[in-house]
Parts: sequence; structure tokens; C-alpha cells
Amino acid sequence: MDEHLNLVVLGACALLLVAVLAVRLASRTALPVLLIYLALGMAVGEAGLGIRFSDYQLTTDLGLFALAVILAEGGLTTQWSSVRSVLPFTVVLSTVGVGVSVAVIAAATHLLLDVDPRTSLLLGAVVSSTDAAAVFSVLRRLPLKGRLRLALEAESGLNDAPVIVLVTLASSKAWSDTSIPAAAGLVAYELLAGAVLGIAIGCIGRFLLARAALPSAGLYPVATVGLTLVAFTATNALHASGFLAVYLAGLVLGSARLPHRRAVLGFAGSLALLAEAGLFLLLGLLASPGRLPGALATALVVGGFATLLARPLAVALSALPFRLPWRDQVFLSWAGLRGAVPIVLATIPVTQGVRGATRVVDVVLVLVVVYTLLQAPTLPLVGRRLGVIERDQATDLEVEAAPLEQVRADLLGLTVPAGSHLIGVYVDELRLPAGAHLTLVVRRDQSLVPDRHTRLEAGDALLVVATAEARAGAEARLRAVSRGGKLAGWLR
Repeated sequence: MDEHLNLVVLGACALLLVAVLAVRLASRTALPVLLIYLALGMAVGEAGLGIRFSDYQLTTDLGLFALAVILAEGGLTTQWSSVRSVLPFTVVLSTVGVGVSVAVIAAATHLLLDVDPRTSLLLGAVVSSTDAAAVFSVLRRLPLKGRLRLALEAESGLNDAPVIVLVTLASSKAWSDTSIPAAAGLVAYELLAGAVLGIAIGCIGRFLLARAALPSAGLYPVATVGLTLVAFTATNALHASGFLAVYLAGLVLGSARLPHRRAVLGFAGSLALLAEAGLFLLLGLLASPGRLPGALATALVVGGFATLLARPLAVALSALPFRLPWRDQVFLSWAGLRGAVPIVLATIPVTQGVRGATRVVDVVLVLVVVYTLLQAPTLPLVGRRLGVIERDQATDLEVEAAPLEQVRADLLGLTVPAGSHLIGVYVDELRLPAGAHLTLVVRRDQSLVPDRHTRLEAGDALLVVATAEARAGAEARLRAVSRGGKLAGWLR
């Protein structure tokens, strides 16, 4: 191997290992791990080890692909049965709410900071989108009441699409010749086509995965994630919203009877972590620390408009038809975290030669760092003060499935988590549907065949065999008992 290439690979692997260890550090703090990655990138950049990197086009291309991987993981880990109740609100917040936010930030920036209209619009657009990686990494550690977490996660998966369309249009040479109705029609087409294609590819992939007996269990995660990225690239090729398509394809696949589900989600999560780490290391390399202090004042003002005025107004107007409690609205407003998405979007105008675009990148980078440091650590405190955090919430039950092709059945594997209401339940109290049977319990490395007198304990590993027809009912029943106890659904 060439010596220079060998050193590059060695450095990349070392950074990757440090980035993985950074997850441990982030888990002990309230900070999103993305800030640690960004600091690592700056440490090896021009102000640190002296590595110079200024390829905005490469950063944009790799950044958009990394965001697609992160959105795919977000869709795969979201259940349609859970998110459908909040979908109408999140759709309104991701479209109408984004429009309100862009208008408020752009108007305030233009009028109060004397910034030209095009740059003001670009700033408003790139700052208005919440970041999936930041939201997932912070909020999944908070036991939020009701459907707040689902609403925030779904919004972060959906609101990238309209913003990217707007930024791309505002950065293009056709900007001055495009009327407002034409721009609105283009945005509507890209979103509608992206949604249709994403759902269609997800449904096709679900059909294929349910019927394909792949020779190795390790191929299922690769095939599943590959299908979501097919949705992204194919939709982009048709000039529609690939980001909306990849999220919806992941949502459709993640809500299906995925073979080896735990392995699929573990692979997708690891891939998303790698994409997130690589993306922020790259953005840190791209940053020019010498220019950042000069952008601080503008970043504070624009971020203040976005956080204290535009976001609350967008949430309040979007929530009007849904009668959302004011406490939820306040938390939604404060939890609009920003991360990789605004910084990557800010590089698009640079690649298109827009005047003053590098200034936008500097402002957005400083804004993301400052307001993430302000918002993310305070979310638990704000949530407790507003009463939207559960003090004792049972851990969600993870059920792993492996297909038994010859008998048209599935083998379900799960572990009874601490805090689950499965603890203390006798086997006959599970009331699994016909066609599903608890066949084995592994307790402290000892295997036992359960009978009606077997009582479940924390940490028990359970194996349930279910026919294809009974699998969904068996999973639903196990999750219901885990959340609500043996009487869950008794009157149903």
C-alpha cells in the first residue's frame, strides 16, 4: 500500500475510534455528541494539526448522503402505529411551521441587520430546520410524556425536505426569474413526488424482505438499509425530495415484520453513528476558526430570532387546529435543536457561487454551536419544570424476530427489561393469541421450559414461537403487558 494512503487510512481510523469513544463521554453529559465530533474536526484542521480542507462541493455531496443515512435510521426506528396519531400535527409543523419560521427570520434579518433579501432568505431557510441527529441523540434519553418525543422526531425527519428545496432554489441561477407561485409549485411537486416514491419503494421493499429467504442473517440489515438509500437516490434522480423519500421508506420498512429486526436496527444505528461522526469531523475540518469570532454577533441575533420568536410562533400557529396544551408547545419550541442540517445546507450557496455565502456558513456554524450548548443541556430541566417528563417509565420492549421458513412461523426473542410490568407475571397470565407459545426461558444462564407456574423475572430471555398470522398479535400483547401489566387490554 502507498505510504501516504496508509497514513491517511491510519489517521481516519484513529479519528473514528476517538469518535466512538466520544459517544461514551456524551452519554454522561447532556451535550449532543455532534459537538464533540465538530471539536475533533477543528482540532485536526487548520487551527489545530494544520490540515487544510476547503472543498465545499465534496462537503455538500458527502454531507447530504450522510444526512440521508441518519434519516433512514430515524425512519427505521419509528413505528407507524405510534407516529400516526401525531402525523397530522407534524406535517403542518414541517410545512406551514417551516414557512412561518423562514418568513420571520428572513424579515427580521433583512430589516434589523440590513442584510440583502436573498441572504436573509437563505439564513432563514437553513436555520428553520431542526436536526434529526441532534433530536434523536438528546431526546431519546428523556422519558417524555404523551407523544412529545414522537412529534419531535417525526418533525425532524420531515422538515428537512421543504427547507432543502427552498435553499436549493434560492441558491440557483434561476432564483431571480422564479415567481412565488412557481416556487410554491416546485416545492409542492418535490414533496408530493418524494412522499409517493418513498412510500412505494418502502412497500416494495417490505414485500420482498418478507418473502426472501436470504442465505445469511447478516444480509437482512444490508438489504433493508440499501432499500432506503435506493429510495433516496432514485427519488433525487427524478428531481423530487430524496430526503422525504428516504425517511418515509424507512418508516414503512421499520413498521413491517422485519426479519432479524434487532440486527437491522443495530446495523442502521451504527451506520448512522458513523455517518454523523464523519459528517461533523468533515464540517470541523472545513471551518476556519479565525473567521468565526467575527460571525458571533450576527449568529447571536439570528439565533435569538429563530429560538425566541420564529420557533414559538411556528409551533403556536401549527398547533391551533390540534389544541395542543401550552406546556407541550413551550417544550416543542425550546426543543427545536439544530445541528448538521443547517451547516450542510449553508454550504450549498457556496457551491453555487452566491455572493457572501461563506459568511452564511460562518454564522450558521457559530449559531449551531452556541444555541446547542444553550438548549440541549437545559432540556431535562425545562421538561421537569413544565411537567412533560415521566419520572418512572417502563423501558420499551425490544422484540427480535427470525423467520422459520419451513413452518411459516417466526421465532420471537426478547429480554424482560428492568421496570417492565412483565416482571412477576405468570406464563398463563400472558394470554398470548392462539398460534403463539412461550417455549423457553433463559434465566441466569440456566434454560427452563416454562409451564403455567413459571413466573417471569427481570433479565429473563424469552423465546416465543408464533405462526405468521399470530406474530403481530403476540408482539402487541407482549408490549401491552410490559407497559400496563397482566390486565392490559382485559376489557378489550
